[in-house]
Amino acid sequence: MKDNDFIRRIKEVKSTRWVRFALVSIVFFAWVVWLQNPWVALAWFLLFDIYITGYIPLTWWKKSKNKSLRAVMGWVDAIVYALVLVYFIFAFIGQNYKIPSSSLEKSLLVGDYLWVNKMVYGPRVPQTPLHFPLAQHTLPILNTKSYIDQPQFEYHRLAGLRDVERNDIVVFNYPCGDTVALKVQNPDYYQIINSLKAQGVEDPRCYIADRPEEFGEVVWRPVDRRENYVKRCIGLPGERIKIVDDVIYINGKAIENAENVQFNYIVEVNSAIPREQWEEVGVRWEDHGVEPHKSQFDGRMFYDIPLTADAKAIVEKWPQVVAPLRYEREFYDLSGDYSLFPGNDPYGWTRPNMGEIWIPKKGATLRLNEYNLPMYERAIHTYEGNDLEVKDGQIYINGVPTDKYTFKMDYYWMMGDNRDRSADSRYWGFVPEDHVVGTPIWVLISFDEERSLLDGKIRWDRIFKDANPDKK
Repeated sequence: MKDNDFIRRIKEVKSTRWVRFALVSIVFFAWVVWLQNPWVALAWFLLFDIYITGYIPLTWWKKSKNKSLRAVMGWVDAIVYALVLVYFIFAFIGQNYKIPSSSLEKSLLVGDYLWVNKMVYGPRVPQTPLHFPLAQHTLPILNTKSYIDQPQFEYHRLAGLRDVERNDIVVFNYPCGDTVALKVQNPDYYQIINSLKAQGVEDPRCYIADRPEEFGEVVWRPVDRRENYVKRCIGLPGERIKIVDDVIYINGKAIENAENVQFNYIVEVNSAIPREQWEEVGVRWEDHGVEPHKSQFDGRMFYDIPLTADAKAIVEKWPQVVAPLRYEREFYDLSGDYSLFPGNDPYGWTRPNMGEIWIPKKGATLRLNEYNLPMYERAIHTYEGNDLEVKDGQIYINGVPTDKYTFKMDYYWMMGDNRDRSADSRYWGFVPEDHVVGTPIWVLISFDEERSLLDGKIRWDRIFKDANPDKK
């Protein structure tokens, strides 16, 4: 009887449905080959039942006599199909992303909505497969996790078109976003730890855990559910990077900055500069404020402003400007910054001046010592999952004394174009390859958050603009 029922179901299938099933099967098996996971091919039998035999009663509601039930389930069915489609598009093809901060101004603007292509570098197979596709880590309104922690898959990236290259603008998961104090997410958890250490707190982790009213619940997030960041790739795996007076050297050679790179300048003035005048050179309201700063020593008025080279040339000719523009680094003492990579100021570096750093490369072996260990301990311990400790001057990895380590992944050095107002690799170090999401290719639409709808809020000239303008 079962054989007869199976044959009957096969015969009742219309030829058009067979054609649809054949096309879906071709796409499905091409996807399996791309995934390089033959076990996934077993899901084809589910597709066969959905399209051909229909033993699983997925559409039971269509036979119901209750019109309301059919109407409700029709909507549920459509929403489920849409979410599944969105899940696969966002996981394997690309997704939208909003620029939340000014770290890449003027290459990308606050309020830009980007389309991020995940196929260029090869999409990651979701490490946290059970997640709601429209929320990164928190469901809106409900304010609960948008994912289920288990299962967790190992990192695996599918074949892409090319590797990350210098000057690529890259979207990636925030490397220090594994541990989060929910009430204080900026600065991040590790910056808070370093700050508390600098203040003499003996056990900063316990200090934070004992004060949930101030810091909130402390949670762990898997790699692909961490915050999305966007920066420009400056250093590649295996290269040595050094920064001297904001000039970046790769393997001892100075590299060119992006066209629209900005630095903070001290603009000394004799009177306030109107907002409209700042807007002419693209300076945002939050950067210049209502009034200039006033020196507590001699009463001189000044602005501390990020400017491109072109904007600087215009501003220094304004009648209100009474002195040559100076770099911020020449005006403020930037030493003693505990938040700079690798934390707690072990080398006395400043944001515009950092010593030579080797960027880890997959398969490369590094000699370790107590001097360079602070740069690499997070990569060895947190990103690559090893036990790491130092006892009596000896480094132990997974309980074995050693003076070297071979890296399992490639790493990158990412920086913002708005150099003095960007939290980037100068603060949290290397970006592991398993954190890389993709590269933005278009600005879908752009909204100026400082303007009203009738006053130029929509930046029409940025729609479908190249989101990687400096990539040659």
